[in-house]
Amino acid sequence: MKYLSFDIEATGLEENAFIIEYAMIPFCSKTRTFNHSLEKHFYIKCPSFEQLKPKLNEWVIQNNENLIRKAHQDGIELKDFKEQMQNYLESTPVKQYFNNKKITLFGKSMSSIDLPFLNRDLGWEWMNKYFHHRNLDLSCFTKGLIDMGLLEEGMDSGEKMMKYFNMGEVSHTALEDAINTAKMYFKILNQFETDRLN
Repeated sequence: MKYLSFDIEATGLEENAFIIEYAMIPFCSKTRTFNHSLEKHFYIKCPSFEQLKPKLNEWVIQNNENLIRKAHQDGIELKDFKEQMQNYLESTPVKQYFNNKKITLFGKSMSSIDLPFLNRDLGWEWMNKYFHHRNLDLSCFTKGLIDMGLLEEGMDSGEKMMKYFNMGEVSHTALEDAINTAKMYFKILNQFETDRLN
């Protein structure tokens, strides 16, 4: 199957947090290949770090200050992000890659902020127009494998999966995380294909 791997970075997990970075890259699970020509990355404008700081949690203050400053300085307005996303999804190369069908989204822990924030900022009807109502969440997929005894406890964590597959640390930048999440999925598929053949 073909998926659109995506990731967002935000100013926190709170309901009123801002999306500050979004990236996406299509991939094929059958061939285990990315379509790098269709990858996209955006910084999305937010208030200044100084304005946001009093309401930010400590992890965001410690880890995402530079990203927030980058988004505030270089980010595009939300309405422009939506317009550019629409142009991308309506483009001929994207439609051809996905066979003119609704796109299946792929990511990690999407139910926590990614999908709620996108539904909030882009609109439920807009999301439903372009994206399939079913998606593939790597964290949920690995939870099922843990329940079946095929993966060890804790492997639903992106950080633990990265270490397990010797892929380094989670970057917490949108494009690298979108790519690495798909790579982890490839590695899990490869592992179980090898086990089945042996």
